[in-house]
Amino acid sequence: MNHKLSPSTALLLTVPPVLWAGNAIAGRLLRDAVPPMTLNLLRWSLALLIVLPLARAVFAPGSGLWSNWRRFGMLGLLGIGLYNSLQYLALRTSTPINVTLVAASMPVWMMLVGLLFFRMQVRARQVAGAALSIAGVLLVLSRGDPAVLQSLRLVPGDLYMIAASIAWAFYTWLLLQPGDPPAIRADWAAFMFAQVLYGVAWSGLFTAAEWALVPVRIEFGWTLVLGLLYVAVGPAVVALRCWGAGVQRAGPNVAAFFSNLTPLFAALLSSAFLGEAPQLYHAGAFGLIVAGIVLSSRR
Repeated sequence: MNHKLSPSTALLLTVPPVLWAGNAIAGRLLRDAVPPMTLNLLRWSLALLIVLPLARAVFAPGSGLWSNWRRFGMLGLLGIGLYNSLQYLALRTSTPINVTLVAASMPVWMMLVGLLFFRMQVRARQVAGAALSIAGVLLVLSRGDPAVLQSLRLVPGDLYMIAASIAWAFYTWLLLQPGDPPAIRADWAAFMFAQVLYGVAWSGLFTAAEWALVPVRIEFGWTLVLGLLYVAVGPAVVALRCWGAGVQRAGPNVAAFFSNLTPLFAALLSSAFLGEAPQLYHAGAFGLIVAGIVLSSRR
């Protein structure tokens, strides 16, 4: 693994945060056109069709796609079904800036999940970094007003995003566990296809429950079509591929700094497309979260 950060590697690691920030903007723009669970199902169904021609390894005899259904089913549930559905649900009541800032606390949840469920050793530096990141999240949730924390009035979308971050933490730790079939693990498209296939199945169940429990209305039009194409091609396929290639070149510690660029890009895109100007507390929260990530990731 080459840990030198070349310009091409920096570009690979910058593309995903831009696309993920755009995903938050698109989810906000489409919130009145399609329900969140339905949006997630449509997004990943399109992504599955895009990856399908590249994932020939999953159709080889003995590939392990079906015999390892428990593992891929859990990865699909946590990474595709729960995380993305909860994010789109969060965007119905919270802003893209807040959603991406709360999601930037994900390393905190990864540390806690690793400590409690995967026997990871936690050092004092990591705890200090986690404290800074939590302070940043509290600053977002309080909207910069400490009195808000006393009343404990949280926007539902913020809570949904915290739940989504915890789901993603479990997903990330499970990715590190051994047991993947060699034919699938060695092929990025096959590995992505295996997860997305089961994730689409979970998303279908969530969508069926959504249609059964709440009135569903879909506004068909070019906004919905273009939005679906973007979230399926960009944040779902291109971002994951660039991220994987960038991590292989630079390593996960360097890549972690780039992942937290997402709130900054979300703030810029929100100002451009939604007229939601960033506030001073957003900058303070972003600084605290990045400081926590830097401190906890240092050796």
